Amino acid sequence: MDPIRMGVVGCGAIAQVHHMPNLHDLPDHFTVTAVCDVSPGAAAFVARKFNVPNHFTDYRDLLASDVEAVLLCQSDPKTEVAVAALEAGKHLFIEKPMCFSLQEVDAIIAARQRAGVVGQVGYMKVYDPAYEYGKQVVEGMSNIRFVQVNHLHPNNDLHMRQFDVRRFNDLPASVIAETRAARERARREAIGDVPLYVEKAFYMLSGSMIHDIYGMRTMLGLPNRIVSSDIWFDGRAFTMNLEYPNGARCVATWVDLPDLWDFQESIEVYGDNKRVIVSYPTGFARGILSQVVVQGIDEQGVSYKQEPAIDWESAFSRELRHFYDCIRNGATCRTPVESARDDIGLIIDVVKHYLASHER
Repeated sequence: MDPIRMGVVGCGAIAQVHHMPNLHDLPDHFTVTAVCDVSPGAAAFVARKFNVPNHFTDYRDLLASDVEAVLLCQSDPKTEVAVAALEAGKHLFIEKPMCFSLQEVDAIIAARQRAGVVGQVGYMKVYDPAYEYGKQVVEGMSNIRFVQVNHLHPNNDLHMRQFDVRRFNDLPASVIAETRAARERARREAIGDVPLYVEKAFYMLSGSMIHDIYGMRTMLGLPNRIVSSDIWFDGRAFTMNLEYPNGARCVATWVDLPDLWDFQESIEVYGDNKRVIVSYPTGFARGILSQVVVQGIDEQGVSYKQEPAIDWESAFSRELRHFYDCIRNGATCRTPVESARDDIGLIIDVVKHYLASHER
């Protein structure tokens, strides 16, 4: 089959570090025929670096070109471009966060369903070999009691400096103002007018802790109750305690530690006689593998610890190959735009739970 003609909207760090190199390394799957960014310098640089024949500053021009699919990784919000791409009949790969409000989610879902095309969310950790192995083990556990999620996040610049990421100071003032206004409208739709520290926590949950939220949902299902939620450290930290239908509890925490180079993110699942721990590297890394550890007690009462070897292929490449498989071979999408509704809904609910508990 012919490679998919891909257009990339958004030429920032995630495109430069991961998506463009990975698309280039999958020539049987994709041919990038156009890139677009509201920064003329970024669009021209990425086109030149990756030998892309066309570059634009208006996404409408990209949609009018010969692209079959759009990889959307522009600055948030992405809703306007996502809906336009779907309405133009383009398959859509949309980076997280897909959007902020349920109204936006529903608009994107409706557009995808009308178009009948593939709509995949960039939930790359679901495609990580370590996560896939851990999820398989967890699915065989009959007595999950406790789940711990830790996400200790340094400044991304500490990790991006190992790559040739170019930034350009050429954004039109009108574009900056329009983007800020659209972002604020979406946030008001989602959680209303809130104190600044709550707003900061909401964007952190949507933009970074979303990885943990969809990972928990995919591995454990949906919680049936929010036991508690807390924002602290002036909006730079969040902790939630969730209850699941079987009575298990999950305590999930995200903390901003900007000056500490070491990135740590893990999900730990504990049962009566087995535990599974999946640990991830920073998203701004190449060639650093995630890890999975399984500990337990076998039928003879012997304790064991396993650290399986993990496939070297990156989660970013695996999700792109899956996108191709969905488009060309009709595979069922593992991370459809419809699934993002549950994640965005949970983010809104835990923030509202915090607000309600602090009104008393």
